[in-house]
Amino acid sequence: MDVRVRIGLNVQRLRRGKDWSQEELAARAEVHQTYLSGVERGKRNASVLVLERIAKALGVDVVDLLAKRR
Repeated sequence: MDVRVRIGLNVQRLRRGKDWSQEELAARAEVHQTYLSGVERGKRNASVLVLERIAKALGVDVVDLLAKRR
């Protein structure tokens, strides 16, 4: 699986686990909602700094965004 897709699925799973909309997470992470949408769909090659902001907003470590789900 492409790492961008894996990150996107993890972000989406964590966001939904908090019952947040993309708009909510985007605001908390200080990224544009359409950018976040691209990350979740595996279409954006997000920088490490953006991934750090998303992880911080979700209350997880960046490595959690990279984790393989079994």
